[in-house]
Amino acid sequence: MSEASELSDAELVERYRGVAVDHTNKHFYRGLLDREVRLHRCADCGWWHHRPKPICPRCWSRNVVATPISGRGTIHLAIFLHQGPPADGVDYAAGPHPVVTVELEEQEGLRFTSTVVGASNDEIVIGVPVALTWIERNGRPFPAFTLTGAA
Repeated sequence: MSEASELSDAELVERYRGVAVDHTNKHFYRGLLDREVRLHRCADCGWWHHRPKPICPRCWSRNVVATPISGRGTIHLAIFLHQGPPADGVDYAAGPHPVVTVELEEQEGLRFTSTVVGASNDEIVIGVPVALTWIERNGRPFPAFTLTGAA
Protein backbone atom coordinates (compact mmCIF):
# COMPACT_ATOMS: atom_id res chain seq x y z
CA MET A 1 0.00 0.00 0.00
CA SER A 2 1.33 3.48 -0.85
CA GLU A 3 1.83 6.47 1.41
CA ALA A 4 -0.87 8.44 -0.41
CA SER A 5 -3.52 5.72 -0.27
CA GLU A 6 -3.17 5.64 3.53
CA LEU A 7 -3.90 9.37 3.86
CA SER A 8 -7.43 10.45 4.68
CA ASP A 9 -8.99 13.06 2.40
CA ALA A 10 -8.49 15.65 5.17
CA GLU A 11 -4.79 14.75 5.43
CA LEU A 12 -4.43 15.01 1.64
CA VAL A 13 -5.99 18.49 1.69
CA GLU A 14 -3.59 19.44 4.50
CA ARG A 15 -0.55 18.21 2.48
CA TYR A 16 -1.72 20.42 -0.41
CA ARG A 17 -2.64 23.48 1.64
CA GLY A 18 -3.39 26.37 -0.72
CA VAL A 19 -4.41 24.02 -3.58
CA ALA A 20 -8.07 23.45 -4.45
CA VAL A 21 -8.16 19.68 -3.82
CA ASP A 22 -11.65 18.25 -4.26
CA HIS A 23 -13.41 14.93 -4.85
CA THR A 24 -12.81 15.12 -8.61
CA ASN A 25 -9.06 15.80 -8.53
CA LYS A 26 -7.96 14.09 -5.29
CA HIS A 27 -6.73 11.02 -7.20
CA PHE A 28 -4.42 13.27 -9.25
CA TYR A 29 -2.83 14.66 -6.07
CA ARG A 30 -2.63 11.23 -4.41
CA GLY A 31 -0.80 10.08 -7.53
CA LEU A 32 1.74 12.87 -7.23
CA LEU A 33 2.59 11.74 -3.70
CA ASP A 34 3.16 8.24 -5.16
CA ARG A 35 5.26 9.76 -7.98
CA GLU A 36 2.67 8.95 -10.64
CA VAL A 37 0.81 11.39 -12.86
CA ARG A 38 -2.73 9.99 -12.90
CA LEU A 39 -4.99 11.56 -15.49
CA HIS A 40 -8.64 10.77 -15.98
CA ARG A 41 -9.46 8.16 -18.59
CA CYS A 42 -12.95 7.04 -19.55
CA ALA A 43 -13.40 3.33 -18.85
CA ASP A 44 -16.18 3.21 -21.48
CA CYS A 45 -14.67 4.95 -24.53
CA GLY A 46 -10.97 5.10 -23.54
CA TRP A 47 -10.69 8.91 -23.89
CA TRP A 48 -8.06 10.61 -21.71
CA HIS A 49 -8.69 14.10 -20.38
CA HIS A 50 -6.94 16.62 -18.18
CA ARG A 51 -7.94 18.60 -16.02
CA PRO A 52 -9.94 16.03 -14.06
CA LYS A 53 -13.67 16.14 -14.67
CA PRO A 54 -16.36 13.89 -13.15
CA ILE A 55 -17.69 12.92 -16.60
CA CYS A 56 -16.03 12.06 -19.89
CA PRO A 57 -16.10 15.10 -22.19
CA ARG A 58 -16.33 12.78 -25.21
CA CYS A 59 -19.11 10.27 -24.37
CA TRP A 60 -20.52 11.77 -21.14
CA SER A 61 -19.91 8.60 -19.16
CA ARG A 62 -19.41 8.96 -15.42
CA ASN A 63 -17.11 5.92 -15.54
CA VAL A 64 -13.82 7.85 -15.42
CA VAL A 65 -10.75 6.41 -13.71
CA ALA A 66 -7.53 8.14 -12.60
CA THR A 67 -4.94 6.23 -14.65
CA PRO A 68 -1.13 6.59 -14.60
CA ILE A 69 0.43 7.95 -17.79
CA SER A 70 3.65 6.64 -19.34
CA GLY A 71 5.31 10.04 -18.93
CA ARG A 72 6.59 10.12 -22.51
CA GLY A 73 5.73 12.77 -25.06
CA THR A 74 7.02 15.70 -27.08
CA ILE A 75 7.26 19.39 -26.30
CA HIS A 76 4.22 21.10 -27.80
CA LEU A 77 4.80 24.58 -26.34
CA ALA A 78 7.73 26.21 -24.54
CA ILE A 79 7.87 29.54 -22.76
CA PHE A 80 10.63 31.06 -20.66
CA LEU A 81 9.61 33.16 -17.68
CA HIS A 82 11.82 36.07 -16.66
CA GLN A 83 9.61 36.82 -13.67
CA GLY A 84 6.66 35.36 -11.87
CA PRO A 85 5.25 34.45 -8.50
CA PRO A 86 7.63 32.94 -5.96
CA ALA A 87 7.87 29.16 -6.36
CA ASP A 88 10.01 26.67 -4.49
CA GLY A 89 13.02 25.77 -6.65
CA VAL A 90 12.46 28.55 -9.20
CA ASP A 91 15.15 31.26 -9.46
CA TYR A 92 14.17 33.84 -12.07
CA ALA A 93 17.41 35.76 -11.46
CA ALA A 94 19.47 32.78 -12.67
CA GLY A 95 17.88 33.04 -16.10
CA PRO A 96 14.49 32.45 -17.67
CA HIS A 97 12.58 29.57 -16.08
CA PRO A 98 11.30 27.06 -18.69
CA VAL A 99 7.64 26.06 -18.71
CA VAL A 100 6.58 23.45 -21.25
CA THR A 101 3.37 21.89 -22.38
CA VAL A 102 3.99 18.29 -23.42
CA GLU A 103 1.75 16.35 -25.75
CA LEU A 104 1.65 12.92 -24.16
CA GLU A 105 2.02 9.75 -26.21
CA GLU A 106 -1.22 8.28 -24.80
CA GLN A 107 -3.43 10.37 -27.07
CA GLU A 108 -3.19 13.15 -29.63
CA GLY A 109 -4.15 16.40 -27.92
CA LEU A 110 -3.58 15.11 -24.37
CA ARG A 111 -1.24 17.67 -22.84
CA PHE A 112 0.39 18.28 -19.49
CA THR A 113 2.24 21.42 -18.39
CA SER A 114 5.33 21.49 -16.16
CA THR A 115 9.03 22.34 -16.48
CA VAL A 116 12.15 20.77 -17.99
CA VAL A 117 15.15 20.00 -15.79
CA GLY A 118 18.72 19.05 -16.68
CA ALA A 119 18.85 20.96 -19.97
CA SER A 120 19.82 24.42 -21.15
CA ASN A 121 17.03 26.65 -22.37
CA ASP A 122 18.55 26.51 -25.88
CA GLU A 123 17.87 22.75 -25.96
CA ILE A 124 14.21 23.12 -24.98
CA VAL A 125 12.41 23.41 -28.31
CA ILE A 126 9.10 22.32 -29.77
CA GLY A 127 9.10 18.74 -31.03
CA VAL A 128 11.81 17.40 -28.71
CA PRO A 129 10.91 14.11 -27.01
CA VAL A 130 10.76 14.15 -23.21
CA ALA A 131 10.20 11.78 -20.31
CA LEU A 132 8.71 12.31 -16.89
CA THR A 133 11.01 12.79 -13.91
CA TRP A 134 10.47 14.03 -10.38
CA ILE A 135 11.80 16.93 -8.35
CA GLU A 136 10.82 18.21 -4.91
CA ARG A 137 8.80 21.39 -4.44
CA ASN A 138 7.32 22.54 -1.16
CA GLY A 139 8.33 19.21 0.39
CA ARG A 140 6.26 17.21 -2.11
CA PRO A 141 7.09 15.28 -5.29
CA PHE A 142 6.61 17.49 -8.37
CA PRO A 143 6.42 16.16 -11.94
CA ALA A 144 8.93 17.60 -14.41
CA PHE A 145 10.41 16.46 -17.71
CA THR A 146 13.87 15.62 -19.05
CA LEU A 147 14.89 15.68 -22.69
CA THR A 148 15.31 12.24 -24.29
CA GLY A 149 16.36 13.25 -27.81
CA ALA A 150 16.57 15.96 -30.43
CA ALA A 151 13.73 17.42 -32.50
